[in-house]
Amino acid sequence: MKLVVTEKKSVAQAISSVIAADERKDGYMEGNGYIVSWCVGHLVELAQPESYCDAWKKWNYESLPMIPDKWQHEVKKETAAQYKILKNLMHDNRIDTVIAATDAGREGELIFRLVYEMAGCDKPTERLWISSMEENAIRKGFANLQPGNNYDNLYHSALCRQEADWLVGLNGTRLFTVLYGGKVLKVGRVQTPTLAMLVEREAKIMNFKKEQYFMAHILCGGMDAVSGRIDKKDEAQQLSEACKNGQALVTSIIKKEKASAPPKLYDLTTLQRDANRLFGFTAKQTLEYTQSLYEKKLATYPRTDSQFLSDDMEQTAKNVINAVFQSILFEESVIFKPDIKRVMDSKKVTDHHAIIPTIEIVEADLAALPETERKILSLIANRLLCATGEKHLYETVKAELTCSGHIFTVSGKSVTRNGWKDFEDAFKRSFKTSEDADKNAAEEKKLPELSKGQAFDGVQTKISEHFTNPPKRFTEDSLLSMMERAGSEDMDDDVERKGLGTPATRADIIEKLVKDGFIRREKKQIIPTEDGIRLITVLPDVVKSPKLTADWENALTLVAKGEYSMQEFMGGIEDMVKEL
Repeated sequence: MKLVVTEKKSVAQAISSVIAADERKDGYMEGNGYIVSWCVGHLVELAQPESYCDAWKKWNYESLPMIPDKWQHEVKKETAAQYKILKNLMHDNRIDTVIAATDAGREGELIFRLVYEMAGCDKPTERLWISSMEENAIRKGFANLQPGNNYDNLYHSALCRQEADWLVGLNGTRLFTVLYGGKVLKVGRVQTPTLAMLVEREAKIMNFKKEQYFMAHILCGGMDAVSGRIDKKDEAQQLSEACKNGQALVTSIIKKEKASAPPKLYDLTTLQRDANRLFGFTAKQTLEYTQSLYEKKLATYPRTDSQFLSDDMEQTAKNVINAVFQSILFEESVIFKPDIKRVMDSKKVTDHHAIIPTIEIVEADLAALPETERKILSLIANRLLCATGEKHLYETVKAELTCSGHIFTVSGKSVTRNGWKDFEDAFKRSFKTSEDADKNAAEEKKLPELSKGQAFDGVQTKISEHFTNPPKRFTEDSLLSMMERAGSEDMDDDVERKGLGTPATRADIIEKLVKDGFIRREKKQIIPTEDGIRLITVLPDVVKSPKLTADWENALTLVAKGEYSMQEFMGGIEDMVKEL
């Protein structure tokens, strides 16, 4: 018999129904030569410092740094019962092979391996690696099980991540709490640089001094042309008076044909950013809704950093696009020849391809989904249509007019082919979003037909008052974007994973900062608290630098590829902690 170990009970149930292991037992399912059981997230975790020695039970400067000679793990108390079931199953004489069916990624690998190691199991392992919970994908995955040791390097990178977080987090937290006392000052290798970016932005806002300036306008031929920035009001008024009732001459017209390429498919971060911008969902909420859709077999695996499909998915993509038009996700009739080749590139698919709906959406009762999940599913479906649509073509016109020896400019835009924006526009009509009105107001108007040398008499004028704006506070959308790009200017172009954290961990980092009282949410804005500002003020640059953490994430990617050893990585982390 084979033992299949999943990450969650719901996934175990989905897999059991496909492989006909449908006899329910206590903590597992059985049948057809399989036993299927599940973890409950992390069943096994790193031991706390006090488990190692008496000296580490006390929070004092003398006991630092804490660097274990041999790492210890312990079973989480609240999930010990399920661990015991798994351990007994792994030692069951009927079992000859253990299949790791936890989420196909770094953390999923860690969850399985720690249970396997802690249980003292030495039976051969195989790996189920799938990006969709559809029946077809599960069957295909079981037909293509990989030897478990193919993923040893992925496990090593996960261990490095876990141990590095322990070393930096616990040593840093104890060190700065002991030095600066009072409230516990939590330090984390990803959360601290993230907080530092928020505090740095807040300082720029606090120190910003707004400047007043003016612009003179001439109104003629249905156009509103403006001067450049004028710092003094009386100068703007003099210019306005000089042009009033005068003649304006068109001295320059620059027309440009432009194209806006379709967007890429969603990875987790871009999905989280759009869901925050359009619906106000937090990154954590978006991940939860997408994970739920994945478990309901309606969307593919969410924790991905790829925006492409693999080269063998052309027919799948065609089928899914047809399914979108047959479901309630896109109700307008449209003739559409999707360009699927544009979204296919196996070289840009790492562990998982981009997030797309599954063909199950045709059969499912989508109206019964919670509204939050329906919004996310609609967003993912609409992005597939946009990404495979035609280019959006438009013409821009910039004209210069001269009046009383002064230059005024006016610009306009006209769409020649709406292309992929047809789908975007239809989506926005379905879901009224707060940003639509603002964007439409900012859209440039089409200018009248102009010719060089054309004159307009009886010009009317006005002046407008403006102020320079401080930098904007971060929203979850803009913070995720900054986390994704942090430190990237110091990296080579071929580095695979840039930025702070991974698509799967960024949401949790933001939530931890909120929970620990270092940041707060105010509508869509994310603002550092007094405690957050004070913490960043006392911390040294080495733990605040996004470059350092980004370098670590890249090193972890190299460990996962077998191009960098665990010993080298952990040696660097230990040196840094000692230096602190």
